[in-house]
Amino acid sequence: MSKPTMLSYILEEQEKLTAAINAYPANIDTAINGLDLAAANWLVLGTGSSINAAKSAKYYIEKMADVKLAIEEPYNFTHYEKIDPQLQVVLGISQSGQSTSTIEAMDKITNHHAVHTMAVTSIPDSEITKVTTSTLDVLSGRERVGYVTLGFSATVLALMLLGLRIGVKKGLVTPQQESDELKDFLELTSRFNHVIDQSTKFFETHRKDFQLAPRFTSIAYGPAVGTAKEMETKFSETIRVPSLGVELEAFMHGPYLEINPEHRLFFIETPAKPEIIEKAGLLKAYEQKHTEHVFTLSLRSGEAEDANTLALGNCSDEFKAPYLAVIPFQVFCWYISREKGIDITNRIFTDFSQAVKSKTAVQDYV
Repeated sequence: MSKPTMLSYILEEQEKLTAAINAYPANIDTAINGLDLAAANWLVLGTGSSINAAKSAKYYIEKMADVKLAIEEPYNFTHYEKIDPQLQVVLGISQSGQSTSTIEAMDKITNHHAVHTMAVTSIPDSEITKVTTSTLDVLSGRERVGYVTLGFSATVLALMLLGLRIGVKKGLVTPQQESDELKDFLELTSRFNHVIDQSTKFFETHRKDFQLAPRFTSIAYGPAVGTAKEMETKFSETIRVPSLGVELEAFMHGPYLEINPEHRLFFIETPAKPEIIEKAGLLKAYEQKHTEHVFTLSLRSGEAEDANTLALGNCSDEFKAPYLAVIPFQVFCWYISREKGIDITNRIFTDFSQAVKSKTAVQDYV
């Protein structure tokens, strides 16, 4: 068997995530066994891609399960945050299950008062599961490369399906609505391979433009802010030039001042209220006057308005849009890094997690 790569895991996503949807609700029901369905005060802890996945799924979970979901960085939480005595459910996301900071934050909470703690991981017998009430297996399996793609998408999906199942158990979602939601997830997942092909062709069209880029910024709103933040994380890890993922309004309060003719901008267009769409359109039109390197990822149309638009087809539910929207950025990471002469299959800083004690064990990457 050939050595797995970031790209090989991207190419597995459609098959693996379809299987995960078809396995619903077994892994979800295992995770919520013993959870008080009346608990409405939730906290999610995670860092890196884990917190990006939480941000991507947050609004869908809140909508379907009728809970308030706060998201925190675990290290800062452990050392600075006060614990809400009304906190009832805590999710700790760690794909490897070995995030030291997330495990420590979970311990801090459980030492304060009794809560239902849930490990969200791809490795259900990992260290984090030893300190939690239950485990949500995201069903992606161990990802053997350091730049998670399949596991990220699987985590977003698992969190969304968790929200759906809680909604069903609380009587907020009817069996017919549950069935319709699952069909919608299956339909979105069935697009993955086509979106990978589209994204690859889009890269080929803009190969030189991307290769010369000194800086990337992605701009999003609502649920897709999680996608923009994952772009920031993955581009930094793989392409290794300054990269920023930022919320629409936040961009207008400072970051817009750094734009110059060489700046590359991605606008992530998802369904939203008319006033949000209008504001995003005004910003894009303004920035197009100052740099010709403005690109659009659209989940509102299957027809590209120009050569700089990657049209992924309509995603009618903006709360599910992040599940599909991240795929192009994953593909771009692989190809742009190679175009810039970076071979991400060659590991660097292999002693990092040991040196800074960020993981409980040495990472077993290929």
